[in-house]
Amino acid sequence: MSIEFTFFGAAGTVTGSRFLLESGGRRILIDCGLFQGQKSIRERNWKPFPVEAGSIDAVVLTHAHIDHSGNLPRLVREGFRGKIHCTTSTRALCDILLADSGYLHERDAQRANQYGYSKHHPALPLYTAADAKASMELFETHPFEEPVTVAAGVTVRFRRAGHILGAASVEVRMGGKTLVFSGDIGRYGSPIMEDPIPFKAADVLVMESTYGDRLHDSTDPEAEIGAAISETVAKGGTVVIPSFAVGRAQSLMYVINRLKQRQAIADIPVFLDSPMAINASGIYCANSEDHRLSEQECHAAYGVATYTRSAAASQAIIDVEGPKIVISASGMATGGRILHHLSAYLPDARNTVLFAGFQAAGTRGAALVDGAPRVKIHGANVPVRAQVRNLTQLSAHADRDELLRWLGGFTSPPKQIYITHGEDRASQAFRSAIEEKFGWQAEVPQHFDKVVV
Repeated sequence: MSIEFTFFGAAGTVTGSRFLLESGGRRILIDCGLFQGQKSIRERNWKPFPVEAGSIDAVVLTHAHIDHSGNLPRLVREGFRGKIHCTTSTRALCDILLADSGYLHERDAQRANQYGYSKHHPALPLYTAADAKASMELFETHPFEEPVTVAAGVTVRFRRAGHILGAASVEVRMGGKTLVFSGDIGRYGSPIMEDPIPFKAADVLVMESTYGDRLHDSTDPEAEIGAAISETVAKGGTVVIPSFAVGRAQSLMYVINRLKQRQAIADIPVFLDSPMAINASGIYCANSEDHRLSEQECHAAYGVATYTRSAAASQAIIDVEGPKIVISASGMATGGRILHHLSAYLPDARNTVLFAGFQAAGTRGAALVDGAPRVKIHGANVPVRAQVRNLTQLSAHADRDELLRWLGGFTSPPKQIYITHGEDRASQAFRSAIEEKFGWQAEVPQHFDKVVV
C-alpha cells in the first residue's frame, strides 16, 4: 500500500517541523512545530493548517522544542481530537514549554495593541496559555523502544536521539513500509545526555541537517567558557548568555559549576533568569534515568546559579554591582527576559555576550553573531560595543561527521532519503556528504513537496 508523504515544514528551512503521512484512510502527523527566524518564514505560523485538523488521526512528537511542538495548541484549538504520542520526559517538558509559548503570544499581542505596531486591529495571539493547557490533555506517553499502535495499522517506536531530555528518533510502520524520522540528533560523548542510537533499516529515512555543512569547534568548551568568563571578569564586566531554556541552560550550569569547583574562574554570582529554564532544570533532576547525571549530581550542578523567577528579581540583576554571569532565555535572542539584559549590557565594551548554539537566519542572535553594530530591541536601536562570541561546542545538535556516524549505524541503505531541518546550503552539503561517504542518493525537499512512498 502506498503512502502519501507531504513536507508541511522543516523543508528548505530548519524550523516548523511538520510531516504528514496518509495511507489507507489514516493521517499521521509527525511533529507540529512553529516556524522561527525570518519574518517570511514566521508568517507561515498564521496560515491555515494544510489539512483539516480534525481529519488527523494522531500526532507523533520527536521532542519538546518549540520548533517541533509549538503549534500543537493551535492544532487542538482548530479541531484535532486524537492523541499526541511522545516519551514521558517530552510530555513533561511540553507542559512548561507550550504554556510559556502561549503566554508569550498573548503578551506580544497585548504589546502590539498597546503600542499600535500591528497592522491587525486588534492584534490577536496565535494561541493562548489556555489553548496550551487544553492540548496537554491529549498527550499519551510511551517508553523508549516499546512498539505502540497509534492508529489502525500504524505502529511507532521511539529510540533515544541524545538531543535533549526525552528526545527521540521515531520509527513508523505504516502501509507495509518502515519510515524513520531522525528528529534532532544529539552529540556523541555529551557529559549529560546519552549517545544517540540509530535504527538499522528503513524504506524511507527523513534526516535532519541543521549542521550538515560544518563541524563543531573541537576546542574544549569548558576551557573556552572559562577563558571568556575570566577575560570579562578582568575587565570588570558581565557575561550575558542567551540560552535555550531546555538543554542548553542545563549544560551551561554544569560547565560553570565544574569551572568553579576547579577554581578555574572567580567565584562570581551566577543567575539563571528564566522561569522556564528553572522548571526544566527540575524536570532534568526528576528524570535522571533519561541522562547520565544522578539526581544528586544534577542538583549539585544546577545549584551553582541563583534562580530568579519574578520580573522584579530579573530587573534587580542589573543593579548587582561587579562581574557576574547571567543566563537567560531565549537562545536566539528573539524574545523573553534576555532582551532587557542585552539592552543593558550590549553598549558596554567591558561585557561579553556569549551565544551557545545555532542562530537561525533572521534572528537577533544571528545578527549579533554576524557582527551587527546595533540591534533593535523593544523599538530602540541598541549599540553593540560588548564582545560577542558564539560557542558551537555546547550545541545539542550533531555536526556533519556525527550525523554521518549516526547514518553509519544502518546495516542496509534506506531506499529513499529526504534531507530536512536545515538551511538550503546545509541540506545540500549534507546530501553531497552522504553520497560521497556511503554512495547513497538523497533528496532535499521543499515546503509543501509531496511524494509517494
